[in-house]
Amino acid sequence: MKKIILHKTFSIALAFLVLFSTVSFTIEKHYCGDVLVDVSVFSEAKKCDMEMPSMETFQKKSCCKDEVDVIKGQDELKFSSFDDLYFSQQLFVVAYAYSYNNLFEGLSQQITPHKDYSPPNLVADIQVLDQVFII
Repeated sequence: MKKIILHKTFSIALAFLVLFSTVSFTIEKHYCGDVLVDVSVFSEAKKCDMEMPSMETFQKKSCCKDEVDVIKGQDELKFSSFDDLYFSQQLFVVAYAYSYNNLFEGLSQQITPHKDYSPPNLVADIQVLDQVFII
């Protein structure tokens, strides 16, 4: 039972590891001067009210700026099989798996023929009557 639960837990953990290593996303930040106004992970960051579309070309440059950080995930995954290993590596993997599998095999239950036998009641302690003691 514990082995099945442990196996499922590791399987789910590895699936999430593959999922999160392949996901890519962007982080947008909007600054007004030196003050951070908005941060957005999956959508566009909200602009502040000070930023106006410039109609005239000779107007001053805006004090607002946008930063975009792109975090790229893995593009390609490498799938390996048992046949890609050398023969000595295959032999080691098989021997290790076999010995590990048999490591936790339980012992066969031994039959004790005198399990239900009860000893006879003692009438007198013979060592005390004969005065024989182990020294």
